[in-house]
Order: sequence, then structure tokens, then C-alpha cells
Amino acid sequence: MGAYFPIFTDISHCRILVVGAGNIATRRAEVLADFDADVQVVAPEGTQHMEELERAARVTWHHRRFAESDLDGVWMVVTATDDAELNRAVAAACRKRRIPVNHAGDKAQSDFYFPGIAREGNVVIGVTASGSDHKLARKVTDGVRRWLERLLQQDKQG
Repeated sequence: MGAYFPIFTDISHCRILVVGAGNIATRRAEVLADFDADVQVVAPEGTQHMEELERAARVTWHHRRFAESDLDGVWMVVTATDDAELNRAVAAACRKRRIPVNHAGDKAQSDFYFPGIAREGNVVIGVTASGSDHKLARKVTDGVRRWLERLLQQDKQG
């Protein structure tokens, strides 16, 4: 398999479902909220940071287990729970409905990869190693983020 094609699209106001509220789900929900998505979270419990996102009205958290009806009206799904069977069931239900899904624990069940993101204002750079090396993608993302910050600071200084 080759590299993945990057695509940038406006997700503001798109309903995006995040199944799970652990560390990975929380990070992804926060990034999606940063792009003004209508982030719906389904999980009985989760991180303190997810609670903070809910209190700040950045996400809507349904404190219960996933039900297939949660997919109604959803544009995209991220499933990131510690329950492999639930993640598989969510991915399968998304495929039946032709809803793009990212399965955080199994790239073979993902329609897209969640990129590392370097962002300064409206400049957005997405990084992926096409699902093959998450540590490398994180290292490159961190480097691009630092480079972008320096570049834009230099630009402001003239």
C-alpha cells in the first residue's frame, strides 16, 4: 500500500461522533472541536479533560454506551475505546451506512487516518505516516509545529 492522499475540508458544523472518552478519544474530540465541528461523544465515563470539554460546551457528551442510532445524521466517526469488539461493531455499522470511520486501534478498519496537526491561525499542516509509524508521524508533527511557529514569528517581525 502506498501513501495516503491528504484532503482538507471544512468540518465546521458537521456532526462528528466520537465513541469513547479515554485519552485518545479526548485528544481527537478536542482537535475536531478546534475546527468547529459539532462533536458528539458517546461513552459511559471518560477523562477529566473530556469533562472539561463538555463543561466548556466544546463537545456534547452522552454518558452511556454506543447505540447504532447514534450514527443517525453523522458525517464522520472516530471510534477509540478500549473495547476491541465495540470498536469493530462501530466500524461495521459505519460501513453499512457508508459513513467514514477512523478506528483508532486498527488501521485495517479505518477509512481515513487521523493526522498529526500543526496549526497556526489558518495555516494547517497535516502529517501522517500512512498508518505505519505513529512515533515517526508524531516526531515530524512536533518538528513541523516548531518550524511553523518560528516561520510565522519571523514573518511578523518583518
